Parts: sequence; structure tokens; C-alpha cells
Amino acid sequence: MSNKTGQTILALLTGAAIGAGVGILYAPDSGNNTRKKIKKNAKKTQKELEKQWKKTQAQLSDKAHVTREKFESRLEDTLSTMSYKADDILLALEEKLEDLRTKNAKFQKEGVVEKIEGKVAKATK
Repeated sequence: MSNKTGQTILALLTGAAIGAGVGILYAPDSGNNTRKKIKKNAKKTQKELEKQWKKTQAQLSDKAHVTREKFESRLEDTLSTMSYKADDILLALEEKLEDLRTKNAKFQKEGVVEKIEGKVAKATK
């Protein structure tokens, strides 16, 4: 229930209570009977307001529960998606690292070959 609906219902109940009170006050009846009618209408209005208050509380509680469940579900989905993306990033980094290791080994091997060739060239001179 939206806030406007609750305000509208409260305004209608308040208007009804005021209208009933004014009607009773202008009705030709004894003071004792008038007070009884006012008290009766006040209790009736109070019960209606309490009923509406409990109904509104229950609806808000239900909405809060549903909203919390949706949030938890979305959070779980997001964390799951992020976990997969993190795995993808780690795999890409591992592939890049292996590529760099291969290139480094190649460069080291080429450096050793060049040193040997240099030593062989010096020795044969």
C-alpha cells in the first residue's frame, strides 16, 4: 500500500468521525445519550484506525520481506557472476605468464647459444 493510500484512508476515517460527532451534537437528544453516542463513535473509529494500522504494518512487513529476498537473490547472482569473471581473469593471467616464461626461456637459450658461439669463435682464431 502506498503512503498516499494510507493518508487517504486516514483522512476518510477522520472526516467520518468528525461528521458523526457534529451530527450527534446537533441531533435533538439528551446530553447523556449524546455523550454515549460520541463515546460509541469514538471507540468505533479507534477500532477502525487500529485495524487499518495493523493492515498497513502487515503490508509493509510483507513488502520489506519480499524486497529483502529480491536483494539477497540479486546479490547472490552478482557475486556468482563476479566469481566467474575473476576465474576468467586468473586464467588469462596464467596464460600470459606461461607465454612470458616461454619467451624468457627462449631468450635465455639464445643468449647461451650466442655466448658459446662467441667462445668458439675466439678459440678458433
